[in-house]
Amino acid sequence: MKMVAPLEVGICCQNLEALKRFYIEQLTFAEISYFKIAADKAGDTGLTKGAYKVVRLQSPYGERLKLLEPQTAPVAANHSDTILGQKGNVYLTFIVDDLAAMLAKLKKNSAELLSGEEIVEVRPGTYLIFARDPEGNIIEFVEYSDILGYRPDLVGK
Repeated sequence: MKMVAPLEVGICCQNLEALKRFYIEQLTFAEISYFKIAADKAGDTGLTKGAYKVVRLQSPYGERLKLLEPQTAPVAANHSDTILGQKGNVYLTFIVDDLAAMLAKLKKNSAELLSGEEIVEVRPGTYLIFARDPEGNIIEFVEYSDILGYRPDLVGK
């Protein structure tokens, strides 16, 4: 497979406007597009039997999130005590340059912190925090002491 654009991730949500606001205001995404898909076309996709709305957001680095809100409210997800405690759990990872500032922002906005109130050094030079967005989706923020050691493909970028 040859990819022709950066990875895009779709997230099913119940309150598209609230989730959009979180990713724009807290994580500096920009809104790229908004549209509605009619029920007759939605059924063809396998996404839902009714109509749905889509907002595309783009990170400053070029990745995109598609927030999808079905006309019929989605079934609530079951959350386990730990991230790896339930098969099928998925999380988004954001590699940042200032994890302490990100943690302060999350605390200020009362985000649910899954990894506790402090930054975790999971291995030498790798620091992380896990949290939930307003819809309960798991998000990870990571800071590397040596980002080029982790991702040498980023040299010159």
